[in-house]
Amino acid sequence: MERIERTKSGEPGGGPAEPARAPGGADGSSGTAASAPVRHAPLASFAYTAADEEKRRGVRRMKTTATGLLLLVALVYVLATWAKNAGVGGWPGFVAAAAEAGMVGALADWFAVTALFKRPLGLPIPHTAIIPTKKDQLGASLGSFVGENFLSGDVVRGRIHALGIGGRLGAWLAEPDHADRVTAELATALRGALTVLRDSDVQAVVGEAITRRANAVEVGPGLGKMLETIVADGGHRRVVDLLCVRAHDWLVLHGDSVMDAVQGGAPGWTPRFVDKRVGERVYKELLRFVTEMRDMPEHPARYAIDTFLTDFAADLQTDSDTRARVERLKSEILGRREVQDVIASAWSSVRTMIITAAEDEQSELRLRARASLMSLGARLATDGRLQAKLEGWLEDAAVYVVTTYRTEITSLISDTVASWDADQTSKKIEAHIGRDLQFIRINGTVVGALAGLLIYTVSRAFGA
Repeated sequence: MERIERTKSGEPGGGPAEPARAPGGADGSSGTAASAPVRHAPLASFAYTAADEEKRRGVRRMKTTATGLLLLVALVYVLATWAKNAGVGGWPGFVAAAAEAGMVGALADWFAVTALFKRPLGLPIPHTAIIPTKKDQLGASLGSFVGENFLSGDVVRGRIHALGIGGRLGAWLAEPDHADRVTAELATALRGALTVLRDSDVQAVVGEAITRRANAVEVGPGLGKMLETIVADGGHRRVVDLLCVRAHDWLVLHGDSVMDAVQGGAPGWTPRFVDKRVGERVYKELLRFVTEMRDMPEHPARYAIDTFLTDFAADLQTDSDTRARVERLKSEILGRREVQDVIASAWSSVRTMIITAAEDEQSELRLRARASLMSLGARLATDGRLQAKLEGWLEDAAVYVVTTYRTEITSLISDTVASWDADQTSKKIEAHIGRDLQFIRINGTVVGALAGLLIYTVSRAFGA
């Protein structure tokens, strides 16, 4: 809303802020700009608005009414006194006494109400203009009051316990529509978080974490135990079968290459036909050997492989030299750029997979999250122990926050009040409560008149 008034001390929307004056002397304006304590500029949220101006017009109307009533009883007093002095008996004395007491009550209440916001008649009377001059002390007192009475551990714990958050949250989450809403919000938050994160940073962290973890754990014993289990269960035999089949097929297709390799390794002084016969013989024996391994599950070579793997599994677990070699090989593999690139690029795949799943309402991720939330809600709604545990966590967390940061929380009140401009604060408060305060003046006039009439009547009754 449009602001009606702006102060010189930096009210938002005005010119450059000037240092606010510190209350000090009788009129609250002593102290130069150089010696006055530095104040915060008025907060942007504290503005004198059109609504405040409308309320202030209502205050002015009530002031006019209260002042008019004072003038009325003053006129009644003058007329009654004139009638009494003119020799009219009876009623003028009663009316004059009531009017006189009404004037006293009206003036006393006018002084009290005016002293809250400014100095009556501009006179430097002590303990007047209370709000402008005592604004900071009032803010500090309000902050202390809130801290002592609203931010105590017992109050916060009791209030949270009375809310029964566990049961309410459980009943709320158990509703399918609510679970869908929470799931959608979580998916949005997850997508936002993954979008904000820079891939290069995450990749560096993931790569470093995986490498550090891999270097910190010795892999030899674990590999040995796994290999021992595989050999004991016969799980390696399918691999041996596959290798035998592939080796046989390769030899069949590349027989000439094998024979050429054998002939090429023969001494130069041997006849060519001898080299050829030797190559053919070697190829046939090799093919026969591989064929027998392929077709004979109990072939001695297969047994030799079993024995080798069993011994190697044992060495991986117990032999220090073998374990050291495995560790060196592991370090060399992890140190290769290609491996680091694969580790780093894993994040991109995971990120894409998660974002895709979060965006798809029918994805397994969303469906499982929704089912988990509904299951949690059903348990919370019926399981008293789970409710108590959740509420205990919330109570402990809230108590920790208010007891640890109580000073910071209450300083928000005192600092905010201290940042307000004194005159603007006084105007704003008067606009909100001034109308009711004018009723005090009216009531003071009426009550004073009735009290004066009663006192005068009692006095006359006892012959005073």
